[in-house]
Amino acid sequence: MTRTTTGATAGQPARPDQPERTDRTDRTANGAVVPVLAFAGIVVAVMQTLLVPVIKDLPQLLATDPGNATWVLTSTLLSGAVATPIMGRLGDLFGKRRMLVGSLAVMVVGALISAFTSALLPMIVGRTLQGFAMGAIPLGIGLMRDMLPRERLGSAMALMSSSIGVGGGLALPAAALVAQHTDWHALFYGAAGLGVLAIALVLLVVPESPLRAPGSFDLPGALGLSAGLVLLLLPITKGSDWGWSSGTTLGLFAAAVVVLLLWGLMELKVAAPLVDLRTTARREVLLTNLASIMVGVSFYVVSLVLPQLLQLPSETGYGLGQSMVVAGLCVAPLGVTMMFTAPVYARLSAKYGPKVTLILGLLVIALGYGGGLGLMDAAWQTLVTSIVLGAGIGLAYSSLPALIVGAVPASETGAANGLNTLMRSIGTSVSSAVIGMVLANTADTVGGVAIPTMHGFRVSFLIATVAVAVGLLLALFLPGQRPSGKLQQLRASSEEDASLERAEEVLRGFQGRVLSADGAPVPRARVTLLDRQGRRAGATYSAQDGGYALAVPASGSYVLAVQAAGHGPHASAATHAGEGRAVEVDLSLPGEGALRGGAGI
Repeated sequence: MTRTTTGATAGQPARPDQPERTDRTDRTANGAVVPVLAFAGIVVAVMQTLLVPVIKDLPQLLATDPGNATWVLTSTLLSGAVATPIMGRLGDLFGKRRMLVGSLAVMVVGALISAFTSALLPMIVGRTLQGFAMGAIPLGIGLMRDMLPRERLGSAMALMSSSIGVGGGLALPAAALVAQHTDWHALFYGAAGLGVLAIALVLLVVPESPLRAPGSFDLPGALGLSAGLVLLLLPITKGSDWGWSSGTTLGLFAAAVVVLLLWGLMELKVAAPLVDLRTTARREVLLTNLASIMVGVSFYVVSLVLPQLLQLPSETGYGLGQSMVVAGLCVAPLGVTMMFTAPVYARLSAKYGPKVTLILGLLVIALGYGGGLGLMDAAWQTLVTSIVLGAGIGLAYSSLPALIVGAVPASETGAANGLNTLMRSIGTSVSSAVIGMVLANTADTVGGVAIPTMHGFRVSFLIATVAVAVGLLLALFLPGQRPSGKLQQLRASSEEDASLERAEEVLRGFQGRVLSADGAPVPRARVTLLDRQGRRAGATYSAQDGGYALAVPASGSYVLAVQAAGHGPHASAATHAGEGRAVEVDLSLPGEGALRGGAGI
């Protein structure tokens, strides 16, 4: 039977640097884990831009009209948006590696379905399954947090987060080369092969994380979120075709607002919600997610504008007259630069923190778009723009998971990063809709064909600059790190730098140790904090010495529930009297005798 007691009672005081240690599992990953997980993220991201080189030919290839052909792209976007938070939560509950392999397997099936068909409906089904694999990105970030040592975590999460852009950037020239010289179905055979390789590498190299979140899967919450996202993203992606003021578009937007509000109210009442909205509402998490939308908008603008500018014929007076492959190669440095930015981010973040690195990345993006307004006259100029934007977007993308990881418990890493990845997807969706509308409304019609104009390209770059400015404003209001005294010990890596404010909250909460009936420490015990309504207010795992620490959201009465393998469950009342005051907490089981000590600081 397990009993929980404070460090004072056990004769061994709780250490001030304990909160971070108790929130993660033992590190046993080898050196190949990071490149394998990053490769899996790149493979998944490839699905988003796989068909960009053949977009204009899709109606002919699928024997359908242009309006129906766009569903081949929209379906991937919608399924990816739905999958990211759901797969993140499933990974927290049942194992991140297991869900990662499952996501990749679904992608392979979808790629094979698309490879064997030229009909619209089966193609949409295949593309929907391919988009479902986007959940692999937050799962990979969660696995890294669970397994990697502190000194490697910052650069590893940066690389995994940037894999979205790396895969998208590298896929453009590769897909263009394949589409120009072979049958377009070869794109899907290649994607399936990459997926199989990624699955094999994950199974061989990546161990499963032992961390599990308590509770069960919130199926009503998953259905509600899926319905709300589909209702929101459908009019965003199809609004230009249906008309922004049409009854269909406005009706879907209204329905999305109603469904998401009802979903939010339901999630607040669920003991183990799909998305912990209370955590999401915390300033650092909320502002990071909103900034992620702006970064997503800025990332997708360059992917939409530069390939069109490069491929327009020189007879237009501003088109650069390049082939599909050359256009892809000019944009490819966007992804390559993002990949090589990860180690630079790690050094900058370790010294200045992820907030400062996010701000720096947004400033570089603004510089890239501002300079890009005057660098559209030659192919080499677009190359320079791609490199600058890749560096800025890489820094910004790399900062996001560190900010999220530093603000949520380890058991919620997958779901929290899934939601953050969803915010980036919403940003790219908004970017695609707005820029598509701008280019269409500013286009010139020549021989019945709409041709984008230089004015439209420049307006698109200005929109991206405005989005970056909004993101910069949001980033400035993120909580800063205030290291002092013993908290300075937490500055071991970029993640600790991001976690300083959360660590301070933990040191003001409940601390202690989990001990068995004979006084031995119980590692890996699940300690859950419940409020007076029975809702979860926090959770962590005990360390090897049995130590734990939990932040307290507000003064008041709580219940500390403890679960450990081989021991009976334990629940005890606990009262937190406020910051700076010691509180007496009775954490003994009935019949064991009261064990009292200072459990709150």
